[in-house]
Amino acid sequence: MSGQTAIDPATRFLDRIGARRWTVSEAWVLVGLFGFVLCLSLAPLGRLLSEALMPGGNFELTRLVRLYGEGLVWRATINTLQIAAGATVIAVILGAAMASVIAVTDVRGKAAIVFCFILPLMIPPQVSALAWLQALGPSSTLLGMVDLAPPPGSPHPLFSMWGIIALLGMHNAPLVFLATRASMRAVPADLVDAARSNGAGPFTTMHTVILPLASAGLISGGAIAFVSAAGNFGIQAMLGIPARIPTLITLIFQRLSDYGPSVLADAAALALGLAVIAICGLGLQSWLIRRRDLRVTGTGAQFLEFRLGRWRTPTAVVCWVGIAVVLFIPLGALLTAALVRAYGLPLSWETLTFRHFANALFNHTAIRRAFLTSLSLASMTAVILMLVAIPLGYFLTWRKSLAIRLLSLSAELSYALPGAVIAIAAILFFLKPLPFIGVSLYGTIWIILAAYLANRLLLALRPTVSGFLQIDRALDEAARVAGAGFVRSLKDVLLPMVAPCAAAGAILVFLTALAEIQ
Repeated sequence: MSGQTAIDPATRFLDRIGARRWTVSEAWVLVGLFGFVLCLSLAPLGRLLSEALMPGGNFELTRLVRLYGEGLVWRATINTLQIAAGATVIAVILGAAMASVIAVTDVRGKAAIVFCFILPLMIPPQVSALAWLQALGPSSTLLGMVDLAPPPGSPHPLFSMWGIIALLGMHNAPLVFLATRASMRAVPADLVDAARSNGAGPFTTMHTVILPLASAGLISGGAIAFVSAAGNFGIQAMLGIPARIPTLITLIFQRLSDYGPSVLADAAALALGLAVIAICGLGLQSWLIRRRDLRVTGTGAQFLEFRLGRWRTPTAVVCWVGIAVVLFIPLGALLTAALVRAYGLPLSWETLTFRHFANALFNHTAIRRAFLTSLSLASMTAVILMLVAIPLGYFLTWRKSLAIRLLSLSAELSYALPGAVIAIAAILFFLKPLPFIGVSLYGTIWIILAAYLANRLLLALRPTVSGFLQIDRALDEAARVAGAGFVRSLKDVLLPMVAPCAAAGAILVFLTALAEIQ
């Protein structure tokens, strides 16, 4: 590569960790990326680990054992594992079934089905829980319109372990769907054609060729669903707390609401347990994938879809019925409850009103301020991470080294850990005033921004890396030969081509951050 080799502290440091022949601009950009990840991800997680294991500066394993030996904490841990495992099973079944229909058949209305199926990912989980509570409760306006509402005073069916599992499973099914569909679409066409040429029907081809080769995506999606279910606060809090079903995530919230010198230490220890569960889930994913040899020698072209024939329309109807149950019914119940004059009334022309919407939009400054705060935080997170992901994606694609692998691992770890773990780590790290400037981020919106930046870097990075993989590196090398430095080549040559992928990552960050509980 052209350019002068840098002789400065940053380059010497990078050489020690595996980088070779860095130019001055590359070296300092990478040092800045290291500082970004260190301050927002690694250092807070290290502070969390320190507070959980050494709250007073001394290693106290007995305190950790005593905490997890408490009946309530032990029961919360078991409940968390049961809920995460059960929800993962439901998510895998629903997500894999929908992916099989969309990826390998010619069902009608694919684009609309995909959009509606993944839409729950953009809806905050607490809103989904509230919608289901409205849909199935004794005061359900929607069920009351058709005289199917449960009798007044009867227990709500969702205030139970199975209610939590069912809602989390449906909420996380799109995660499994996206990962599995991508793996199915990557199955080489010649392998499917070979199976069909040997007389295998669609079902035989599906379970002997397509599903085994797509199992990596299915396992990865299941692992993400497991981690997401274990750390989902909105659904577990709205259904578990009224039902007196403790989980680690709700126990962390309740401990933080207490007073005393051990509050932060106990919350850190509980968050560490949640992190261990998440890491074990991801470790199981890696072990299952390593046990399977998924290497293929096919052409990689996408195979032709299986024709459903007379089953094409019925299959589409089944898909839409499932989407109606998962999405339209709960949101319809929430909408009808907002349109009646008083809670529990059936919707009719006499009870219809829009005053609740008018009050929320025009008469409550707190609601407008909260919306603007969420919008600004999500926008800042998306813009900052897009600017970080572009140079980091360049290094991950074309300048592989130990330093780059460390950055990638840090981004993956921060995304894999539940949001509650990142939140506790940010509280512990930013509680004291920052060095030099003497300002504390605790109690301000900036600590929320810091947690968002740490937790969602991977979402911005993955699409950006995919964009760089589609670019011929010769373009960058030609710019270097013409005298352009790293920054000039990145800005004038590579950025216009990778911008659509970087923008897609930014949009994904924006939507998920906007739906987050702050």
